[in-house]
Amino acid sequence: MPAGRRPSPTSSWSSQPSWAASPASCARGRAPELGRRPLQGRRQMGVDMRIDRWRAALAAIDAALAGASLYVAFALRFGSAVLAPDWVLMFQEALIPIIAFRVLTLFAFGIYRISARHTSIRDLEVIGLSTLISSLAFAAYAYAFGRPDFPKTVIVIDWFVNLFFVAGLRVAYRIVVDEPITRLRTPRTAEPRRLLILGAGARGGSLAREIRRRGVEGLQLVGFLDDDPGKKGLLIHGVPVLGSTHDVRRIVEEREIDEVIIAIPSATGKEIRDITVRCEDLPVHLRISPGFSELNGCGDQLKTLRDVQVEDLLRRKPVEVDTEEIAAYLAGQRVLVTGAGGSIGSELVRQIVAVGPAEVILLGHGENSVFEIEQELIATRKIRPACVIADTRDYNRLRGVFDAYRPTVVFHAAAHKHVPLMELNPEEAITCNVLGTRNLARLASQYGVKRFVMISTDKAVNPSSIMGASKRVAELVVHAESLRSDTEFATVRFGNVLGSRGSVVPLMRKQIERGGPVTVTHADVQRYFMTIPEAVQLVIQAGAMSGRGATYILDMGEPMRIMDLARDLIRLSGLVPGKDIEIEITGLRPGEKLFEEILTSEEGAAVTRHERIYAAPPPQLDVQELDRKVDRLIQAARDDQPAQVVWLLRDLVPSYTGPDAAAVPVEGPRGAPRPAAPRQVSAEVA
Repeated sequence: MPAGRRPSPTSSWSSQPSWAASPASCARGRAPELGRRPLQGRRQMGVDMRIDRWRAALAAIDAALAGASLYVAFALRFGSAVLAPDWVLMFQEALIPIIAFRVLTLFAFGIYRISARHTSIRDLEVIGLSTLISSLAFAAYAYAFGRPDFPKTVIVIDWFVNLFFVAGLRVAYRIVVDEPITRLRTPRTAEPRRLLILGAGARGGSLAREIRRRGVEGLQLVGFLDDDPGKKGLLIHGVPVLGSTHDVRRIVEEREIDEVIIAIPSATGKEIRDITVRCEDLPVHLRISPGFSELNGCGDQLKTLRDVQVEDLLRRKPVEVDTEEIAAYLAGQRVLVTGAGGSIGSELVRQIVAVGPAEVILLGHGENSVFEIEQELIATRKIRPACVIADTRDYNRLRGVFDAYRPTVVFHAAAHKHVPLMELNPEEAITCNVLGTRNLARLASQYGVKRFVMISTDKAVNPSSIMGASKRVAELVVHAESLRSDTEFATVRFGNVLGSRGSVVPLMRKQIERGGPVTVTHADVQRYFMTIPEAVQLVIQAGAMSGRGATYILDMGEPMRIMDLARDLIRLSGLVPGKDIEIEITGLRPGEKLFEEILTSEEGAAVTRHERIYAAPPPQLDVQELDRKVDRLIQAARDDQPAQVVWLLRDLVPSYTGPDAAAVPVEGPRGAPRPAAPRQVSAEVA
């Protein structure tokens, strides 16, 4: 940590989601019942008993309040606290029915499931509706069972008084009892943390209320910043709006702020990036309140706060998917996902199981990654998927898998993706990306798979690398198979995903942890980026679209400069680019391009029914000629002839412009030397 900078305070009120996965082996079949251990069961029983006692006590208090409100209503109606004998008799006759109606209606509306400490305006509305319904029910009872002379005004007054009592009880508990008890139980911290909230809307107000409740934890809210000029100077929970977000640097310095909280759910990635830049070189801890999809129903919003992540800087309009269309082709199906342990494959599995397939088959070459996603599904979804450790290059092994599980939908995410490594190992790129894809596509046709979706990459467009060219050939293989099959084949092409294993973001983070430098291959290199969940949502949506052999391209927004990404990651680590961490330019590596493209020169994107998915027209193919060329390519890879592989790739993909392609004569010499290894490993954009 540089001199003069305070370390980021550790928040006692932050928490990370966790789960405990029970060990289980990969086997086909249903997950066993996951019961609690005896000690956990006894503890849970004790918690349930305490909750039941609390609800019973609250119902008893509400019953007493129902009787009290009815008496108050009589007293107000007749102007005397002492009722005449006739009114006392009427009160006594109405007491039991009104109590029954009040308590039963509160139960019916779920009022006793509402936490008193988190009672909201919406909860008070439900209480109001509940008391109104119970008053109408009592009125109907009175007039139907022999008391048509019961005063209507008493019923109306009773409703108002009872609503005041029932709602007031909850609000009073929150103000008078819960907040003081919380403060007494919370240990005082030695040094208070001064907080500044960016965003004076509903989210900021909720955070302010929680901070006020827990003030003795050392949380001191100094103010808000909001870009709405009409809010400047207003008080929210007694705290002023000090200015706009453009004033954050000045306010932090003047008010000695320790932590800045971004509480603007609608903020774009550019707006969040601007805030991080303004906070650069300031001794503050920058945190963010996540979007609604990340809240997971947590009542304590302070616990949902987290550090700003690079994904926040990419914020775009949330992906909207047609859940009915997706469910129509996935629900009740046997779904096979290859590369299931990888970044894209594992997220595919997570989103697919939410739709309710009959079975999910996880196929991967690495046992550890497949084991991890299996354990996650057991722990979080209470299901046990079928797990298969297999190599897509092994046709006989794959045939056994198709014969055993009979998948009806296949998502093919298994591939070699690292550009520099595939330049050094072209045979592996061909056998995995081309042969593996052909094996799966042919078996899908033979076994009557309904839909087959292959994950491709923007590096397949005018490829400059072995990896990109191999994926382009894989696209052609899938399209060729679609011309002779009843299976619905599709390819989905998109760019880089943030945070995938071995990609630029994790590598840069490790470089920052080591103290730098952060390496970038070129100052102007740009890439398209998506978050993993965002990409997978669109992949699944594209799979629902008809169009045999179609190639779908995902809308990835604007490309991002890798230099900007490096600076963002350094800032998000609480450091200053060029001061605390240097950025070093290492030069483009073999197979790397400055800019990636999403369409070939022959393609033209057509709109689909989804605004973020485009379709490229299918290529014109001679299927038999393609088969012959692919056979030769695979054989050259198996024979360990890298120069022949490059020459055959040039023949199959004329737009291939790899550094070794031009050096190989047209006749395709055999046994040419492999390309030299790069001098230095830089951040790879995979």
